[in-house]
Amino acid sequence: MSRLAGKVAIVTGGAQGQGDAIVRAFLAEGARVEIADVDVERGAPLAEELAAVHGDDRVHFTRHDVSDEASWSALVPAVNERFGPVNVLANNAGILRFGAVDKMPFAEAQQVWSVNIGGCFLGMQAVVPTMKRHGGGSIINASSIEGLAGMGFVSAYCGSKWAIRGMTKAAAHELGRRGIRVNSVHPGMIDTPMTRAHGGDEVMAQGGTKVALRRVGLPADIAPTYVYLASDESSYVTGAEIAVDGGATATHAFGG
Repeated sequence: MSRLAGKVAIVTGGAQGQGDAIVRAFLAEGARVEIADVDVERGAPLAEELAAVHGDDRVHFTRHDVSDEASWSALVPAVNERFGPVNVLANNAGILRFGAVDKMPFAEAQQVWSVNIGGCFLGMQAVVPTMKRHGGGSIINASSIEGLAGMGFVSAYCGSKWAIRGMTKAAAHELGRRGIRVNSVHPGMIDTPMTRAHGGDEVMAQGGTKVALRRVGLPADIAPTYVYLASDESSYVTGAEIAVDGGATATHAFGG
């Protein structure tokens, strides 16, 4: 398959969950991929595994903290040197914390915002100069259905995902004239280590009863949307918000 032939992609949070699936899908479609994640224990072996299949000239892992500006300043030039100019950024990294709005420590909320909002903003800042110099690119920001509607006990997370939705639209308007497209993806409940950490099988099963398709999503359900947005097939799509949620946002809730 070659839908992403000639693409050089950075996938943040690429060591597990949705990021792992995005990395695999990008490679399968011909892209060169930098796996960027703080999790060395998962990221380095994943890169080795995938290099054995696709070649070490196609995939590489870098320990990367999305909330650290210096980490971005080092990452993008290194990828440009290793694979060629970056023309796809999947701003996938994020963290989830639960807490009542009147009880969550402010420092914990700030951590969510630093990773989710700050990481997304710094990622865009870091890749845009390269994309401008080389004729454009595609930035795909991971929001959530909590960036489309509210949910109790995740006010900090919800705020971060609304912020990503807004940044995406503003950046799309600003960068479109330079051939840079910016879109957001809004997953529903997806069966990943991050979501399982907050409830396991019971929460996954309950979540599946709440949506039209009657199941929680899998990382493989999300990855094709990233392939589409990274590819030239979506050349007239920017500033869009795409829900991949099993129908969670197709209706409304009563109560809390």
